[in-house]
Amino acid sequence: MIEPVAYCETCLKPSRDRVHHGCRERLADQLRRIPTLYRALADELTPGRSSDGGRAGSRTAPLPVRLDILDLRARGGIEGILASWVRDLCEREQWEFPQYGTVEAAVDSYAAILIGNLGMLCDEHPAIREIAHEIAAVVRQCEALTTGEKPARRIPVACPCGTILRVTLDTPGARCTGCDTQYGHAEVLQLPMAQRTAA
Repeated sequence: MIEPVAYCETCLKPSRDRVHHGCRERLADQLRRIPTLYRALADELTPGRSSDGGRAGSRTAPLPVRLDILDLRARGGIEGILASWVRDLCEREQWEFPQYGTVEAAVDSYAAILIGNLGMLCDEHPAIREIAHEIAAVVRQCEALTTGEKPARRIPVACPCGTILRVTLDTPGARCTGCDTQYGHAEVLQLPMAQRTAA
């Protein structure tokens, strides 16, 4: 009898563990970096000048801060994402949800709580994939804003079942949500490009 193949909940690669060691370490590293990235965003709040050294063509005065960064640094931004998962953890474990006076203190503490309970989250939490993807997205967004690096472009490819998968050139693999087929890196990049449709 063939034993069924188990997959890592976060990256969907074959794994004996629910979340394999590499994904656990990546998530822990991202959670450790979030407080530092949060602080680094403060240096990026002031808008820069346009590339030609002059003012951008607008009839209204520019905002004194970058709203995208302000949204991440305000209550409900990075803090809100971390708080929602800490609140979920506290409710599941019947712990009291901790409150913090400042957004910065909340980001530091919520990240530490998630790191401290990462083993339990990886082994038991039904939404560990969503947790990992949200944390990775926050880190990518913060890094793009602090370094100016553009995120990898997503390319729509079509699974034979008709489902559209959005992949990057460095995608390690993907699982089709339509037919549950697992594709490796080479296989997913060999799928045909999805046809564009008129809007």
